[in-house]
Parts: sequence; C-alpha cells; structure tokens
Amino acid sequence: MKICHIITRLIVGGAQENTIYTVKGLVEKGHKVTLVIGPTGGPEGSLIPEIEREKNIKLVVIKELVREISPVLDIICLVKLIRFFKKERYDVVHTHSAKAGILGRIAAKLARRETVVIHTIHGPSFYDYQPFFKNFLYITAEKVASLFTDRFICVGEIMKERYLEAGIGKESQYTVIYSGFDIRPYLEAEKTRYEKRRQLGIKDSEKVIGMVGRLFYLKGQEYLIHTFAEIVKEYPDVKLLLVGDGILRKQLENYASEKGVLPKVIFTGLVPPEEIPEYIAVMDILAHTSLREGLPKAVAQGFAGGKPVVAFDVDGAKELVVNNKTGYLIPPKDVAMLREKLLYLLKNQEISYKMGEEGRRIVKELFPVEKMVDKIEQVYIKVASSK
Repeated sequence: MKICHIITRLIVGGAQENTIYTVKGLVEKGHKVTLVIGPTGGPEGSLIPEIEREKNIKLVVIKELVREISPVLDIICLVKLIRFFKKERYDVVHTHSAKAGILGRIAAKLARRETVVIHTIHGPSFYDYQPFFKNFLYITAEKVASLFTDRFICVGEIMKERYLEAGIGKESQYTVIYSGFDIRPYLEAEKTRYEKRRQLGIKDSEKVIGMVGRLFYLKGQEYLIHTFAEIVKEYPDVKLLLVGDGILRKQLENYASEKGVLPKVIFTGLVPPEEIPEYIAVMDILAHTSLREGLPKAVAQGFAGGKPVVAFDVDGAKELVVNNKTGYLIPPKDVAMLREKLLYLLKNQEISYKMGEEGRRIVKELFPVEKMVDKIEQVYIKVASSK
C-alpha cells in the first residue's frame, strides 16, 4: 500500500513516538510510507532525526501546519494538502493530533474519495480544564472532520467513549489499539540502575519518586512538588526526579525553591526517548499527576520498568492503573491522598515491588509494538476491502 501519515509536530511525546513506531513498522512490512509534519521546535525537543535516519520513509514539512488556530495559515495548509494528496494518490491517509487530524482528513477526501482515511485519537482535543468556547470549537470541528473519516483508532477505551458521547462518528467506526512501544530496553535497564543513580547524585539509601512528562500546562508537576514537600517532612530520605523539559521549567524550579525542596528535586531537562528506560530504572515509584491525557504512555513505561504507579484518575489512566494491584488511582488535584499513597509505597517496599511486577505483566501482554502495527495494518486492509 501507499500510505501517508500526518501529524502536526514531531516533538518528543507519546503521540509522536507512536507515529514513528507505526511508520517504521509499516515500512518493515513492505508498505511505501510518507510522513507529513508541520514545523517542530521548542524545549520539548524534536524526533525529526529519528525519521531522517530512515532511508525508506519520505519526510515532508508543510510550514503552514502549525499547532495554534490560525485561519489564514489553516486555509493555506488545507489547499497545499489537497494538492499534495491529489498528486500522490495515497491508498491510505492516517492522521494524528488535532490540527493535522482535522485538516488532513478533509484534504484527503476532497483530493481523492477512494483514499482510506484513518484518524488516531491519542488524547481528546476537548477536555474539562479548557474554556467552553474552545471545547465547542474543537467538538464542532471534530464532528465535521468525522464526515471525512473512514475509521477512528483510539489508544484507549476512554477516548472512544468520550468521542461518542460528544456525538462524533458512529460506534462501528471505532477500533481500540493500545499505543505500543519497545519493552525490552525497560527490562534491560535495571542493570544500569545504581550507576545512573550515582550519576544523578542519588545515594543508595535514598528512595526516588519520579515523573516523566513535558513541563507544560496541565501536566501537573506542581501538585507533585507540593506533595513532595509534605512527604519530605515525614520521610526525608527521598528525592524527586522530573524527567522532561518545557516552558514551565523555571516556574517549577522556583516553586520547588519556595517549598524548600529544590536541593532534593532533580530536573533532568530534555531526555532522548531511548534514554527514558534508564531514568525509569532509577525510580522506586512513578507518579503521574497530569490533568489531561489519552492513555498515558508514561504510566505504561513505569510498569515496563517494574514500578508501581500513583496517578490522577484522568482519562485513560484507569485502563492501566488497577487500585491496590498495580498502584493507586486518586482524584485529580487531591494532594492529601497523593501524599498518603506515595508515603505508603515508600514505607512498604514488598508491596511496592509486587505492584510493579503486576504492572509489568500487563504491559508485556498489551503493549508490544509489533502487535500495535499488526492491528493497524489489519484496519487498513479491512476498510480498504470494504470500499
């Protein structure tokens, strides 16, 4: 098949890594694949070098494909995409993220009705902590784009439920495929645990609470820092490891300083995806305090590393975290319960270990990247044959 994937930005993130794994896997299966992206830059880092190393994947950058809503640029981008799709005549156009998803699906069908158009929902573009008007705008745009969509792929059941509740598409259009990744590096990274801890200035006697995520709005690191400052009063032999970078780094550093815990908080800065397993290995507990997620990949990564997870009960977290079995789900922003559960795991190492091992078992079963690519290819074939 001749296939095109399109995503707004190729920054370091779960949706972007999912897209790269998919296009690589499809090329290995013998398909001809193009990846279309918009400009990528900023403190979140870039995964463009990952694609540039792949000789069999064509990379196309459309400068007008920007994340922000911009009527003029969006119209120009739509026209460019229509011309591009008319010229290339793809069998499948597979879109990711809000902006690329809306413009890409409309352009693909306007250019060639026979093209199979697939959209992956990595996380909802509308959510509780967004202004009403913005949610209304995104839901309306998603409803329009659904008319140009043959099939939706959701990385978790919760996305399917939320989109159907909003009146977007029909249930028969939805398929749930978990966002796979390579689990082997997480199994092997335990060998580097103590060496990496020494590099980070962590003593053998110290426990580590960690979080993986961009330092960005709604990611919730401020709740974790607030809670950590309370934990230190009762359990001083602990450090907080924040893996990732973003526009809020200085603000979060200042907040940690105000709370008197900055010397105990390690900000790693931008970490290449291939090094994430080493940082997971350093941790004893993974916390996930984001207020907006699809199916949180960081939680799956924590489980792959054999760590128990304490997470805010937001979106797809409940599909991974099983209370009292793989960790704890707590109400969003409930810093008192966050403190309680983290302290409990710090003080009960055997329980913590068992929860992490159970999480690892679940991830091994659900998240192999080969399984994800196989299922995506099956969706393409099924939809194409029905057309």
